Amino acid sequence: MKATITNALALALMLALASVARAGTLEDVQARGVLNCVVSVGIAGFAYPDDAGEWHGFDVDFCRATAAAVLGDPKAIKAVTSTGKTRFTKLNAGEGDVLWRNTTITFSRDVGVKLRFHGVNYYDGQGFMVPKALGVSSATELDGASVCIQTGTTTELNLADYFHSNGMKYEAVTIETNDEARQNYTAGRCDVYTTDASGLAATRSTFTDPDNHVILPEIISKEPLGPATRHGDDQWSDIVTWVLNATITAEEKGVTSANVDEMKSSKDPEVLRLLGVEGNQGEELGLSVDWAYNIIKSVGNYGEIFERNIGVNTPIGLARGLNALWTDGGLQYSPPFR
Repeated sequence: MKATITNALALALMLALASVARAGTLEDVQARGVLNCVVSVGIAGFAYPDDAGEWHGFDVDFCRATAAAVLGDPKAIKAVTSTGKTRFTKLNAGEGDVLWRNTTITFSRDVGVKLRFHGVNYYDGQGFMVPKALGVSSATELDGASVCIQTGTTTELNLADYFHSNGMKYEAVTIETNDEARQNYTAGRCDVYTTDASGLAATRSTFTDPDNHVILPEIISKEPLGPATRHGDDQWSDIVTWVLNATITAEEKGVTSANVDEMKSSKDPEVLRLLGVEGNQGEELGLSVDWAYNIIKSVGNYGEIFERNIGVNTPIGLARGLNALWTDGGLQYSPPFR
């Protein structure tokens, strides 16, 4: 009898564990009713809280796009702030469901840190910013400079490689957040600030005298930035991948937040599949039929997200460049909705 009871308890435990294993991130988010999204502690144009504590920006809009797809509510997000050191720990520890945070995709992060990346939402590269008064016009003139650099980022290794290959020396002034870098740089504690070029433009836009600071022409690395999730949840990985793809396809097909309702009558079969008029792609993802419609209606397509937050008509002032659609000579390209 004792053996029978023991076996029954073991079987019950196995079933319970199997049930836990089957429960994925999608179910957790839907049960909670809120998407926990790992973002930065604050970068102008990308992720920043307003005076009321509400978060805005390019990265945050992709958090909202994910919430719109999964919960039908773009406002149902919680911003989980993180530094370069803590972002992966917070994601892998389950504090966040997805990371949308200017994060470079690398081999070691994909394989060693056990993350799954889901495409590139911003093609970037590392650059340098200096005060105009320094009289420097090229990064090759920075021998002996003190450089503000965030720890726990790819920029540390890129900086070391660049200075070594050019026979130069530098003094590293290590910081953990973009705000700390801005304070040290403007206080003159470092001659140079280095990070992704988009981050430099974002930081410069917050200065009282942005015209007195120069972003040097050299781009010393490839920095493909994209969303990440934990290993081991294929359904959730598919959802995050196709959230990004939906925004890119919508721009390519001319579907915007303003015309998405009338585009449900489009003659284009791919548009009809995207908006859930035809096909069963929502069901295959475990989402409602209008998951992509909800993204576009509430947040917009990729171009709308870009221009609203960081485009040429914003204080950040970034041109599309490599982030233009492939049809316009850029690299943004989504697999077909088929």
